[in-house]
Amino acid sequence: MQVRHPKLYRRSAKAAITLALPLLLSGCLGIGADGNRVMEVALPQPAPAPKPVNPPKPRPAVDQKMVAAFGGIYDWRPAQDYLDSVLVTLSRVGPNPSQPYRITILNSPVVNAFALPSGDLFVTRGLLALANDTSEIGAVMAHEIGHVTAHHAAQREEFEKRSELITKATSIIENHEKGKVVAQRSEEALASFSRQQELEADKIGINVIGRAGYDPYAAARFLTSLQNSTSLRAALVGKKSSNNHPDIMATHPSTPERIDTAIREARGIAAPGIGKRDRTAYLAAINGMEFGDDPAEGFVRGNKFIHPKLDFGFTAPDNFVLENSPKALLGIANGGRAAVRLDSVHLPFDTSLKSYLSSGWLDGLHPASIRDGTSNGLPVATATASGGQWSFRVAAIRFGTDVYRMIFATRDLTPAQDNEFLTSIASFHRLTNDETGNIRHPHIVLVTAQTGDTVASLAARMVVQDRPQDYFRMLNGLGSQESLQPGTAYKLIAD
Repeated sequence: MQVRHPKLYRRSAKAAITLALPLLLSGCLGIGADGNRVMEVALPQPAPAPKPVNPPKPRPAVDQKMVAAFGGIYDWRPAQDYLDSVLVTLSRVGPNPSQPYRITILNSPVVNAFALPSGDLFVTRGLLALANDTSEIGAVMAHEIGHVTAHHAAQREEFEKRSELITKATSIIENHEKGKVVAQRSEEALASFSRQQELEADKIGINVIGRAGYDPYAAARFLTSLQNSTSLRAALVGKKSSNNHPDIMATHPSTPERIDTAIREARGIAAPGIGKRDRTAYLAAINGMEFGDDPAEGFVRGNKFIHPKLDFGFTAPDNFVLENSPKALLGIANGGRAAVRLDSVHLPFDTSLKSYLSSGWLDGLHPASIRDGTSNGLPVATATASGGQWSFRVAAIRFGTDVYRMIFATRDLTPAQDNEFLTSIASFHRLTNDETGNIRHPHIVLVTAQTGDTVASLAARMVVQDRPQDYFRMLNGLGSQESLQPGTAYKLIAD
């Protein structure tokens, strides 16, 4: 949750009560401390970024509003300098060497990358943590260069405008049902158009890294790690992964399709094992980088959430997987059959919590269910609500000049489940000195595998509570049967 001064924090008074799985499809997993110490490895620092032969003309600053929407800029100089040097190499052998490019790291744990028509490329620190060598991060950057080179953004905008115009015209001229059919076909065509753009950018990017001397199979390796990350996330929230069953409206091809295409493209360039990877230099560039949630927005620890700057914490029911975001804390359980959202609004002191709950901001509220009282010294009001196939337990908790809203949603609000929700609401509290004193920020550290080390022994050192061995394999690009190589550095997540 984003840190804002309580007096400056405002939100809309009208809120929908729909809580569903799509809110929780991206992001990193919750992590928790286990007290184990980790030996950090000092690796050679990456070489300084080479200067372009023909430095580009001064360019406008990155759009700060757009960057802020993705967590803001993450200032990690070793990684930034290294990415700059790789980008110079890629741009020189790209389809349009005269096109200026710039790479920016975004302060988000979500694995993401995108490009603007200007040549501005963006990668999140979550993506940097998933990559395992220079050729892999180079493949990501070259893919985005492919989007810029092929003018995909402009093409998509024109396609959307044309589809919208056809849909509107058909809706006016033809009957309503015909208009809906045309609209659906337009959406399907746009989805297909977008998927073709992704595959085209993959092919362009693989050829760019091949010409730059990097391993052309890196794109397939990174896409495999991405697929494993998605599968692990799906398993943790109890939802079957849909990697092999792409939604027709998805804007990206299914990951297996992209992997197969990437391997075929790489085979046309070189045999496996040809091309540099530069693993040591890349890992040195991200060694020590923060991992997971932005410290300024609070920490997820298993089913617990702690926000040092806002001075509060709470515990969700045991089976919930929590995920932080700039706007709210979200959680999901039972494969999407239960969810929770925590956010806050400003409420004048002369407005009671009971009157706020019944003021109409929450549709479907049951007025007779409203109860008020105190918990941990804080004023609290609770109620139930319903809408569609969902039932809700909602709470408003006064905390200084703000009111925190906690909304649990479930398909079937049984007495036992409602008691779990009420217990979670009652856990909301002001942080103690012991809690704030024991908070540590997770980060990436490197360890060199010794003879006798195993995936299990190294994974046990990580501050990851759920399925640490699977998480270790995913983070280090290891297959399910692949063993450690003595003398090789591996990524761990440590406090």
